[in-house]
Amino acid sequence: MAEMGSKGVTAGKIASNVQKKLTRAQEKVLQKLGKADETKDEQFEQCVQNFNKQLTEGTRLQKDLRTYLASVKAMHEASKKLNECLQEVYEPDWPGRDEASKIAENNDLLWMDYHQKLVDQALLTMDTYLGQFPDIKSRIAKRGRKLVDYDSARHHYESLQTAKKKDEAKIAKAEEELIKAQKVFEEMNVDLQEELPSLWNSRVGFYVNTFQSIAGLEENFHKEMSKLNQNLNDVLISLEKQHGSNTFTVKAQPRKKTKLFSRLRRKKNSDNVPAKGNKSPSPPPDGSPAATPEIRVNHEPEPAGAATPGATLPKSPSQSSLPAVVVETFSATVNGTVESGSGAGRLDLPPGFMFKVQAQHDYTATDTDELQLKAGDVVLVIPFQNPEEQDEGWLMGVKESDWNQHKELEKCRGVFPENFTERVQ
Repeated sequence: MAEMGSKGVTAGKIASNVQKKLTRAQEKVLQKLGKADETKDEQFEQCVQNFNKQLTEGTRLQKDLRTYLASVKAMHEASKKLNECLQEVYEPDWPGRDEASKIAENNDLLWMDYHQKLVDQALLTMDTYLGQFPDIKSRIAKRGRKLVDYDSARHHYESLQTAKKKDEAKIAKAEEELIKAQKVFEEMNVDLQEELPSLWNSRVGFYVNTFQSIAGLEENFHKEMSKLNQNLNDVLISLEKQHGSNTFTVKAQPRKKTKLFSRLRRKKNSDNVPAKGNKSPSPPPDGSPAATPEIRVNHEPEPAGAATPGATLPKSPSQSSLPAVVVETFSATVNGTVESGSGAGRLDLPPGFMFKVQAQHDYTATDTDELQLKAGDVVLVIPFQNPEEQDEGWLMGVKESDWNQHKELEKCRGVFPENFTERVQ
């Protein structure tokens, strides 16, 4: 009997739920068709929009934080493998072997500690924060269903009251159902009206605490890792001193052997040789010192309107056949200074001068268009006349000592590997 009663209750409950769904569906259809009014609460709808936005942002933050943690773990594994490789190649008789092993061990522990603290202080807090959203979302949906029930009960009660033939018993029952539906809805509505704004305002403190934790942990991690790296560097310097005769030679990046610059230079030199029977040489090649207008500046002030003695005014660059780099340099010449790509320079610097570099290693030229460098040589970097001639990892320049002596780009300039130098100005 108990079992049958249980089944009967279950069947009755199912039937009741089915009837409620049908009633709600009918009410929504009527509301959409405009045949029934709908209770609106704009303030609550704004709270729901904020809730959905907050949930979306929190879910994205959780996803990105998990991605960050996965990256930390991957970096930990990569760092561990790298240190294991160092320990394998570090021979027993080399100085600092024990120190290097201890540094590797501390490196591994530091990564593990960093990852675990991120989990404890950021990810778990993130999970707790998002854990409250599913329940609230469910309650918002339930409130929506109870609001439809309330509107349906209200419309049913109103229709009975306005009917031509009134049935007082049905009206009383409808009124009772309306009061009940209203009470259920208002209880849920009041709770959410208080809870949703509070949840929305809590996001600020949560974001602050989360990112402060991540930033603080990362800052401390890098400080400790920097100390370990410095210790490892000291160990390797000690090893280098003991085996100084076996220093590894830095090599330049591979360069395309087009020799385009060399061919252009040979062609320009041949163009300067006058033909037989011709009393005057051919015009100087573009970009050569002879093609650059001579500019002499008198720094003494002159009366207004007076011509500057001794100053030879060149033609406008637009009227000359100067290459682009010289035209750019000419147009930027003002009061004895030249504006280059990297700033102002003096007239005793080569046209188009960009910046200075200093050779950190010796470099032996392997082609006629390359500069021969000794460690400590200062090179004045200039642009390529044709950018297509520049190979990756190579620069064009002239050694400062050669430029100060000759002041002729054609005799001094050449290409050199960038990774053999360091920028100094």
